[in-house]
Amino acid sequence: MADQVLIMGIGNVLWADEGFGVRCIEHLAAHWELPEGVTLLDGGTQGLYLLPFLEEADTLIVFDAVDYGLEPGTLKIVEDDEVPRFMGAKKMSLHQTGFQDVIATAQLMGYCPARLLLIGCQPEELEDYGGGLRDVVKAQIEPAVAVALTRLAQMGHVAKPGRTESDLLADPAIMHNAYEEGRPSEDDACRIGDARFFPVAE
Repeated sequence: MADQVLIMGIGNVLWADEGFGVRCIEHLAAHWELPEGVTLLDGGTQGLYLLPFLEEADTLIVFDAVDYGLEPGTLKIVEDDEVPRFMGAKKMSLHQTGFQDVIATAQLMGYCPARLLLIGCQPEELEDYGGGLRDVVKAQIEPAVAVALTRLAQMGHVAKPGRTESDLLADPAIMHNAYEEGRPSEDDACRIGDARFFPVAE
């Protein structure tokens, strides 16, 4: 049986550059037809619910926004034993700690994928609730996807231009175009909290 590859994007599209990993998966599905044996998954912030998917994979490729302390938009590729350490280089959100736990649990249970590849991008902005990817991060989606496609080809899994249909992707309502086009202006929607509880200036 050929190696099974799981390509996963993790993060939260509601927090600006946190959505990088999910948007990479979306782009990959929209532009490339992946061969049999390769599964695409929007892992979002599901944490330990992702364990059954890891159990079935020989190779795991992860897209994520990771704070490496580098210039915003910098891509950094990390492999195998180094992946858990870099997933927690600087804790940005609950999902990062959660995914470290996923890998650790899979290792303890004896079914962590033999090969791990983290394709991480340094975020620029994480505190904009309801905001989209910043341009410097969005520009790294295609280069990040190219890294994954190259690795797949080296493993004998050659993708072709086209589409990959999967029920493991995000709901269409939060896909990139729908999400960006449907965003109200900052005057119409407050993204920093509930306006009813802001102090009133005297």
